[in-house]
Amino acid sequence: MTPRLRVTTVDAGPFTMPRGGLLHGGGDEPVTVPSTVAVIEHATHGLLLFDTGINHRVADPEAAEAHWGPGLRTAYGAEGFTRAHAVDAQLERLGYRLDEVRYVLYSHLHLDHAGGMTYFPHAVHVAQHDELRHAWWPDRWTARGYAFNDYAATRAYDFLELRGDADLFQDGTVTLVRTAGHTPGHQGVVLDLPHYGRIGLMGDAAHLQEGLDRNVPMLSDWNVEEKLLGHGRLRALSRAGIRVYLSHDPAHFAALPHDGTYWD
Repeated sequence: MTPRLRVTTVDAGPFTMPRGGLLHGGGDEPVTVPSTVAVIEHATHGLLLFDTGINHRVADPEAAEAHWGPGLRTAYGAEGFTRAHAVDAQLERLGYRLDEVRYVLYSHLHLDHAGGMTYFPHAVHVAQHDELRHAWWPDRWTARGYAFNDYAATRAYDFLELRGDADLFQDGTVTLVRTAGHTPGHQGVVLDLPHYGRIGLMGDAAHLQEGLDRNVPMLSDWNVEEKLLGHGRLRALSRAGIRVYLSHDPAHFAALPHDGTYWD
């Protein structure tokens, strides 16, 4: 019998950067982190993604200059990103067709989370209204996190714009949880797996577990006050028995099922 919900993950964008780039005061020690994309099968509503990683053009240094902008591939430490990391290639490797993806859920629209948006022109794209507005016209001090080329061709897409939390299918299986702070419209998703229980995929609501434990933000957060309030919400989810996973924490990615191993 097919479970009503099951999930696996892939790394659709490894970065190597100073630890201080992920954690204020973290120092210059280099750390390699994943960009976690969740591949979710829903028995009724089909195939869903949570985030889409980095665009495949970034695998080529010259194409990356045009897609992201001069020097950003090096600045973000994305030299280890290959064409095989891009989410379209990862889905095909796992045996899925791109046109099977019915919904794409975004934690936010930064270039390591929304890079694969145009691979899915016929899906429903689920994001917070505030995030869409900010991605199209970001504040100057946070603009570098967005790559306009990731979504410049998507204005006619089917966007489901949310304001706050939402039970996506009204069945308790997939719940979007607003966690603004890193960006104006950041959100996570809680999955109610029939056997494993509830897990929370929380994107960049915190970047490393240490940052969450110590209540330390990231230098490029849009709003530090909102980010730290979001940390409190993650702790509340944990107290409620929901296992919380962050997109860029290497230990969290290692603990999740990935590359075709599933939790249900």
